[in-house]
Amino acid sequence: MTMALTNAFVLLFSCVLAISFCVWGKPATFLDDFQITWSDSHIRQIDGGKAIQLVLDQNSGCGFASKRKYLFGRVSMKIKLIPGDSAGTVTAFYMNSDTDTVRDELDFEFLGNRSGQPYTVQTNIYAHGKGDREQRVNLWFDPSADFHTYTIMWNHHHIVFYVDDVPIRVYKNNEARNIPFPKFQPMGVYSTLWEADDWATRGGLEKIDWSKAPFLASYKDFDIEGCPVPGPASCASNTGNWWEGTTYQALNVMEARRYRWVRINHIIYDYCTDKSRYPVSPPECIAGI
Repeated sequence: MTMALTNAFVLLFSCVLAISFCVWGKPATFLDDFQITWSDSHIRQIDGGKAIQLVLDQNSGCGFASKRKYLFGRVSMKIKLIPGDSAGTVTAFYMNSDTDTVRDELDFEFLGNRSGQPYTVQTNIYAHGKGDREQRVNLWFDPSADFHTYTIMWNHHHIVFYVDDVPIRVYKNNEARNIPFPKFQPMGVYSTLWEADDWATRGGLEKIDWSKAPFLASYKDFDIEGCPVPGPASCASNTGNWWEGTTYQALNVMEARRYRWVRINHIIYDYCTDKSRYPVSPPECIAGI
């Protein structure tokens, strides 16, 4: 092997090694990247840990969290929600900085329903400690019949919540207008299943029916691609990370069309238009986020 070829090989190996430290990829099993944080007796591992079930009964709910935090990237899971009468339950998939006062958080919350009613997904965004940015969308399919992919894309340009390939919420980076955007605090990845029948279904009017317990939510294909913290300090600011590329800096034409379809046909609540809560529209709403 010539010296030039040897040097080229060493350079290529170094680049691959550097990338592997910066970008965390899909784990082989649940325990590769996650740990149980609440009631391990209520989380069942299936197929050698490639899939799990969260269990809610009268004794307890349960939850899990990533072993590391991440700063920017994409997080997704395939989830099959509680079938049948799930009123009063909440299945959550979210990112959280786990800080007391100045919290950053990106939420998917799936609100249980009475049989035959549509499943509602609530999203919320906390930036620099300020939340109360709820939006609710009625899903256009039965999310308990099969697995669907739920994704949070987070880069320097925007945050996008996806259901399968359909964007249901976009929160743009408008720091230039003094609107907070989460970019300083790494966030862990969490999921929980718990009883919330004081508010989850029709504002608490529909209570949980414990005769239908145990309630089961199933998960598989855990995928985290982002900058792990602790990790190389330069990773989060690296414009070469794939999620920072031009393709991901704004919705493409097809995504924009799907997003508009969701906003017209399936959104049932938007804090931006709730004048009882916000007589003066929040600045991010005026900015068109």
